[in-house]
Amino acid sequence: MAETDELRKRVRELIRTMPGPQRDFANAIGLDETKLSKALSGTRRFSPHELIRVAEHCGVTVNWLLNGSDDAVTVTAVPPPAARAVGQLEQTEPRRRILETAWRLIAERGYHRVRIADIAEACGTSTAAIHYHFPTKDDVLNEALRYTVKLAFDRQVAELHTIDDAHQRLLRLIELQLPAEGQLRAEWSVWLQVWNESAVNPAMRSLYWDSYDRWYRTVAMTIRTGQEQHVFRELDAEQVTAQLTAMIDGLGIQVLTCRPSSSVATMRELLHDFIERHILRHV
Repeated sequence: MAETDELRKRVRELIRTMPGPQRDFANAIGLDETKLSKALSGTRRFSPHELIRVAEHCGVTVNWLLNGSDDAVTVTAVPPPAARAVGQLEQTEPRRRILETAWRLIAERGYHRVRIADIAEACGTSTAAIHYHFPTKDDVLNEALRYTVKLAFDRQVAELHTIDDAHQRLLRLIELQLPAEGQLRAEWSVWLQVWNESAVNPAMRSLYWDSYDRWYRTVAMTIRTGQEQHVFRELDAEQVTAQLTAMIDGLGIQVLTCRPSSSVATMRELLHDFIERHILRHV
C-alpha cells in the first residue's frame, strides 16, 4: 500500500534526524533491531504499540506517521491547536524530561501534592531550571493535560485505523479508555486533577474543553459512521454521545476512587450492555 510505503519513508527520515545508529533508535523504542529493519523494508508491519513508541520518541503524532499531517482526516477527532502538546522535536530534551516527570508525579501524587521542588529533585535539576521552562505551576498542569491528549490521540489512531466496522471500532475505543492499571490509569488520574482545577479555576476551562472535545467528537464520529454502515440505530448521535461519554466519565471516576464493587471489568460490562441495548441495530 502507498500509505505503508509513505509510513516507512517517514520513519526512515526520523531515524536520520536522531543521534546514533539505527540500533540505538531500535533500543530507544524497545524494538529488536532485526524487527525494525524488516518493518522498514516492508516484510513486516509496525504494530500499533510500535507506532506509538516511534511517535513518543520522535515527538510526532501517529497521525503524521500514517497520513503525513497532524491534521489529516482519520478515524478519530484531531486535537485543536490549543490542546496539542509541543512535539519533542520542537522542544529541548530538558523540557521534555521535565514534562514527562511532572506528568508522572501529578498522576501518582495529585496536583496539589506535587511541588516544583519535587519535580526538580526527580529530574536532578534546580527549581530555577523548572521555572525557566514552566514559569508557573499552572503551566505545568496545562502542559500535562496537552501531553495526556497526545497520548490518547496517538493510541486511538494507531489502534483504530485498521478497524473498518464501526461497532468493533466503538468497542475498541471503549477498551482504550478503561482506567486499567498502568498508563491508562495514570492518564485518568491526570484528567481527574484537571477536572478538579477547572471546576474552581475558570482560566483552565477553555483548555480543558478544547481537550475534552476531541474525545467527545471521536465518540460522535464513530457513532455516525456506525449509522452510515447501518450497524447502529438511527438515533440522535449527539444525544447518544452525551449519554455514553457521561457513563464513561462517571464509571471511570468510580473505578479510580475505588468505589466498592466497581472495577474495570464491571465498567466494561456496563458500557457494552449500554451499546448493545441502546446503540446497536438489531435486525
